[in-house]
Formats: sequence, structure tokens, C-alpha cells
Amino acid sequence: MSQAYNLQRKQYFSSKLLASLRKSQGEERVVGIADVDLYVPRLNFVFGEADIVSGTAVVSLCRLRQEYYGLAPDEALFLERATKEIVHELGHTFGLGHCPNNKCVMHFSNSLADTDLKGASFCSSCRPKIIF
Repeated sequence: MSQAYNLQRKQYFSSKLLASLRKSQGEERVVGIADVDLYVPRLNFVFGEADIVSGTAVVSLCRLRQEYYGLAPDEALFLERATKEIVHELGHTFGLGHCPNNKCVMHFSNSLADTDLKGASFCSSCRPKIIF
């Protein structure tokens, strides 16, 4: 989607990609998976973005790979990170905000270290707040 690409930043505007996602009849949630670097205007990058109203989310795999940082590939670590970020964005589509518990999947990841530290599941405070 070329209109989402920002040539100066060399990144894709996640909100534009998110807006392009459409649910088909009967789908409750849609998660787009992108293998490009995403941003929102006030941040250097984002791992993903979600829209609670539309039930859609987009997640970038780009910065979740060790290779992005010049390191050797680690498929297991990559899959763990991707799982956490997908579950996190899905959590937003179910009405959850960011959680102060750094082990909860809904904790905001400002860096890859934050993603690595948190778990892949909802904490006992977030789990009951999920809106179906």
C-alpha cells in the first residue's frame, strides 16, 4: 500500500494500513500481519496498532527479528515475540488498554526488551476486562 509509505521516514504509517483492513461478514476480528517497519507520528516506530471500534489490528514483524539488529536469526524468539504482539493488539480490539504490569501481554512495549520481558497472556487484572 504505497500511500501509507513515508519516504522521509522509510516507514509505513500504521494507521493508514489499519484503515485499509476490512472485515468480511461474520468475522469478529481481523489482524493484518506486515513485514515492513511501522510508525505513528509521535513515535519512532510501533510494533502494531489496533482499532477497537472496527475490531481490526495490524502487527509488524520487521523489528521482531534478530536480523533487524544485525544479530543471528532466532526463529523461536521471533515466533515468541510475534505471538506476544499479535495477542497484545487483539487485546486492544477486545477493549483492553495498556497495563502497568510489565509481565502482562498488555504492557506497552516501548522497546524490544519490553516485549521480551512480558508474557504472552493476560494478567489477572486484564483478563476479566475483556469485552466480547
